[in-house]
Amino acid sequence: MSEQTETESPGSRTGDARPLGLTLLSGAVAAAMVFPLTWLVFRASSVDFDRAYGIVVRPRTAEILGNSLLLMVGVTVLSLCIAVPLAVLTVRTDIPYRRFWTVVIALPLAIPSYIGAFAFVSAFRPKGIVQGWLEPVGVTELPSIYGLHGATVIIALYTYPYIYITTRAALLRMDTSLVDAARTLNHDRLGTFYRVTLPQIRPAIAAGGLLVALYAVSDFGTPAFLQADVYTRQIFLEHRSLGGADYAAFLSLQLVVVTAFVLAVESRVRGDETIHTDSAGSGSDDRIRLGWTKYPAMGVCALLGFATLVMPVIIYLSWLATSQTDVPESFQFSWVFVWNSVYVAGFAAVCAALLALPVAYLAARHDSLTGHLFERATYIGFAIPGIVIGLALVYFGANYGSFDLGPVTVGVYQSIPILVFAYVVRFIPQSVGSTRTAVLQVNPKLDEAARTLGYGRLETFRNVTFPLIAPGVVAGAALVFLTTMKELPATLLLRPTGFETLVTRIWAAESAGLYGYAAIPALILIVVSGLSLVIILRQEDI
Repeated sequence: MSEQTETESPGSRTGDARPLGLTLLSGAVAAAMVFPLTWLVFRASSVDFDRAYGIVVRPRTAEILGNSLLLMVGVTVLSLCIAVPLAVLTVRTDIPYRRFWTVVIALPLAIPSYIGAFAFVSAFRPKGIVQGWLEPVGVTELPSIYGLHGATVIIALYTYPYIYITTRAALLRMDTSLVDAARTLNHDRLGTFYRVTLPQIRPAIAAGGLLVALYAVSDFGTPAFLQADVYTRQIFLEHRSLGGADYAAFLSLQLVVVTAFVLAVESRVRGDETIHTDSAGSGSDDRIRLGWTKYPAMGVCALLGFATLVMPVIIYLSWLATSQTDVPESFQFSWVFVWNSVYVAGFAAVCAALLALPVAYLAARHDSLTGHLFERATYIGFAIPGIVIGLALVYFGANYGSFDLGPVTVGVYQSIPILVFAYVVRFIPQSVGSTRTAVLQVNPKLDEAARTLGYGRLETFRNVTFPLIAPGVVAGAALVFLTTMKELPATLLLRPTGFETLVTRIWAAESAGLYGYAAIPALILIVVSGLSLVIILRQEDI
């Protein structure tokens, strides 16, 4: 046996011909995942040309496009300005209680932005909590939090951890000997950062920025709460209005184009270069000494933690203590809401895990263009806003989603199956990514050994491969479960009549202006979302 064979990495791919059954199954999954987008294109293409042209050139359309781009750019830039300095602060300086501040800075990811927006509106609206605090010192009016500027600030406050986590991880892996070399050449710290550090962490910043930009342009709850006229809010309003279906379809397609533009920009910013280092984190451990500035630095971290974590929780707890008497029957809390949320999220997690298996296995074990394309196809749903997926399935379900089974007619519109399908399309990339990584960590020689003992492909997978990749499959399913619990627009559009979940109860309370009745479902959702953050932080070794 050659040395090359002996040192083959565990995740190397086999050169066997692709199994036909696995390929067909993966292709079927990929086709199902792109179906909503395909159907939306079909729905929009059926509109008369003159009407379509009138919709596209409508001044209102240009306004919505401009607002959506401003929101996306504003949130991304503000998140960068918050996250990158904080990553440097907690990795490259001697700030006290570094690990504690790292957790505090990352924790806003545990709170869905629309829940944060709910609390901020209560605190900063006219005659709200903050104005009540400031009136004794002569402040009788605060700037309005409603509109595009308020949505920009709030979404940034709850999405910057995406950039912080990826940037922090890149800084920890970076070879600091290059920084030491630059310092010996008399470059100051700022010059060293721009010439040496920034080029090495730029791909990580771009990756986090992509997540923030996609979140900003696809967020529905926060712009809806703050009445910001962006794509997601307007699509929902047009869908609910009489005769607005065509306009909603074209707005959805434009939103898809915007997300494609975001992906292209991220690829351009990230660049094609690959940064190589001799060893992760090598070099000196000479952190920047902050001196007396460590106190204002800790103050900034504490202020950020208070604004994004402590204040919302205090507000919801105060609502819980003061607003749970004489609750109208339509707003009374029921544990059925929790069960419904867990039920559909669990259903979606199991389906996503099962459907991700063939796609991830084909991509990891068989190096081919086909496997790569099928894997990429499953990621389409993650880049498309939930409201677009939901709207496409609404159009399909309402017009073609009925099946005549003789004595009864079964419809999928506003049913649990179509709701779960939307969740799977939206979040299956989390399961595919986790499962694919797990498969790559299993040495294919174990499969080969089982085959030489007479096991077939299916027996080998069941008895050898699956027990080894099961933790990765479960981790991916857990992420799908926890993100499904927070999904708002697809749930609103596709849920069966009378089917209430935690997010729909929060939405109902906001729509009625009865903030206090959102306290219990919001606090439960914060706890559940915190579990998802635990998984993320463990993966990032924070």
